Amino acid sequence: MPSNIQQWLLTVLLVSVRIVPTLAFSPPFTLMRIPATVRVLVSLTLAASLVAATPPMESIGSSAISLLVLLAGELLIGIGMALALQLAFAALLTAGRTIDLQAGYAFALIADPTSRTQMPLIGMMLAYAAAAIFFATEAPSDLLAVWALSLEKAPLGAALGGDGLAVLSAYMSAVFVMAFGVGGLLLLVLFLIDLAITLMSRTLPQMNVLFMGFQVKALATLILLPAVFGGSAALMLRMIRFALETMLDLI
Repeated sequence: MPSNIQQWLLTVLLVSVRIVPTLAFSPPFTLMRIPATVRVLVSLTLAASLVAATPPMESIGSSAISLLVLLAGELLIGIGMALALQLAFAALLTAGRTIDLQAGYAFALIADPTSRTQMPLIGMMLAYAAAAIFFATEAPSDLLAVWALSLEKAPLGAALGGDGLAVLSAYMSAVFVMAFGVGGLLLLVLFLIDLAITLMSRTLPQMNVLFMGFQVKALATLILLPAVFGGSAALMLRMIRFALETMLDLI
């Protein structure tokens, strides 16, 4: 009995190492101020649930070297799976940063209390909107299903798939296109405003066109932002689904 308990504890520990990177480093979980102890406890609880729900796994060696090798392999798989969600939200932040530069909001960056860094204003709004969509839909249960399926596709001790780099490169190109599609309408309007201001500067050089352009673009951004959030909700949901699907393709 003690040996069985030891095997169960080691299995839960290894599975939790696969879960921790997503909860600790990937949005939308990093957008909330959650103590590290709580994240670890949630990871251990989810790991225990997955171990209880999956078929019996192979026995794990009790030697320190084999355990360290297994921990390193599970950590690598966990980081690879967490990378999918990280890239999806990074693409939204990049699109928001581009909008900030075009609209003139880049002069006033906001401080993110979670990461203690300066983040783009529109980018953070897009990231929090995607996080709200994540928790308002079935994405959390789908993420739990992805972790369960990963144990079947890549059991304990397995390595990352050999085509992981190809999958990751294709995913990056697709998810960044989707992210810029989220703010595509606003970027197009800002480009047309810049074009109109450029033509005005050629015909009316005595006007302070640059100062007027910042005001017009800032006002246009505030007016169009509700339409951007309302019209891009389905695309954000598709990005989240795509990220969850890619998490399995990476292993």
